[in-house]
Amino acid sequence: MLIQGYDDSPLVAGEPLLARPGFWSNYLMAMCGDGTCVERPVPEWFGDDGADADASAETLFDPERWPVFRVPAADGRGVVVIYRNLVGDYGIDYLLTHPGRSHAQRIANWEGHLSGSGLTWQELVRIASSPSCEAEGVQDVSARLLLVLPLFNDLDIPSAALPRVSAALTAAGAPQDTAADAAHHLLGHLVRRTSHDPGWGSPLSSG
Repeated sequence: MLIQGYDDSPLVAGEPLLARPGFWSNYLMAMCGDGTCVERPVPEWFGDDGADADASAETLFDPERWPVFRVPAADGRGVVVIYRNLVGDYGIDYLLTHPGRSHAQRIANWEGHLSGSGLTWQELVRIASSPSCEAEGVQDVSARLLLVLPLFNDLDIPSAALPRVSAALTAAGAPQDTAADAAHHLLGHLVRRTSHDPGWGSPLSSG
């Protein structure tokens, strides 16, 4: 797999890992890794246990294989999530694809906290809800929404966001009795992060 800017990196398709127990707890709990969540998240929120999370982490953070999750949209604007497993420089990079451009633009990265640009709720939903059948990548709408969710940058939580994220979590294996609380904590954390970062904006909205 080749992505401009990662030519010498050991990139591998990460999509098969989405169904592995422990994936979503690893991926989504990272949102609250900076200590600003009101309640500490646990793997059980996402239908996992500690053993699942530990086993999944060994694969996700392997320096010899960097998982890549592609979320292509029908209009050409999509997101690529790359686990940058450099020893001593670990992070998750978020790239945006544009129609008519030959390479993806890195808009944000996670290194203990997320920095860079984000997307509005409407932009996230548009990307999640319009998979490209002609491009390789994640097709499931719920998984697509959860993969791009860390890029959420609205100052307020739209009324449709909580039930939509809760339903996506349930579809991904979260227990129904914890999915709503998990969605509430995740969205609340993302809103608090955005409100404290005046430079957080949308590269799509700004053109």
